[in-house]
Amino acid sequence: MGESIFTISVTGLLAGFIFAMPIAGPISILITSNALKGRLRYCNLVSLGASLADFTFVFIAVYGVTKLYSFYAPIIPYMYTAGAIFFIFLGNKIIRTKFDIEHLQDNSHLVDKIKKKDKGGFYTGLMINFLNPTLFIGSLTSSFFVISLIASLGFHTGGLALQIDQNVKEINKIEGAHMVDSQALKHEQFDKIQIPKRGVHKAEPSTFPPHFHLAISICYAFFLAVGSILWFYLLAFMLVRFRQRINIKIISGIVKSLGVILCFIGLYFGYLAAKIFF
Repeated sequence: MGESIFTISVTGLLAGFIFAMPIAGPISILITSNALKGRLRYCNLVSLGASLADFTFVFIAVYGVTKLYSFYAPIIPYMYTAGAIFFIFLGNKIIRTKFDIEHLQDNSHLVDKIKKKDKGGFYTGLMINFLNPTLFIGSLTSSFFVISLIASLGFHTGGLALQIDQNVKEINKIEGAHMVDSQALKHEQFDKIQIPKRGVHKAEPSTFPPHFHLAISICYAFFLAVGSILWFYLLAFMLVRFRQRINIKIISGIVKSLGVILCFIGLYFGYLAAKIFF
């Protein structure tokens, strides 16, 4: 049991760190644009808020509360609509932002004003991820792939691999389509991965103590959220520390470009909402 918890915790930490790396996501864009303004505290609060949403979606995906998806699915188009409006608003706000990096610390009044605005970072990060309906499906498919891969290498997963496989099948039944072809992933993709399996390992027990699946699901979701926080902290810290070495015009161009990308993500969400409605 202890080996399963350790394996799942380390797997979640690494998965959260790696999956958070793509810079094109809404959270990455928001953190990058604000880190280039020197707002490290704001970035950390954004990542904490986003990680709470990550924890919630991942826990639901791996624990198997698939009945909730029946209630969640009908509101997806409305979430796309709300997300589109929110992302376009944030993108427009980023594009129109004017700042002076060189004299930011010289103006105490401006610094106090920024600190007050930083308090909203947690709620912004939370809203961005909760208004992103693709996060649930992404959590399910990525968790399925990662944990199934770990199980295929001979590591104990505490029965989580079997549970996620069952979750995928149940969600596919609700959707009436194959979001994840579990058998194809297992037989085609895993067979191509040239990683030696562990030589000797004990077979996992067929039954587990009461509430063990709950505990191991929480461990995976928690450490995945921690992994994403670690990546975003390192990203924000490095950008804040070295931003003064970059020409302010280049920084301004990067920030405005990220704002434009965020607006396009909002427009894409609007397109998905319209497609479902009409």
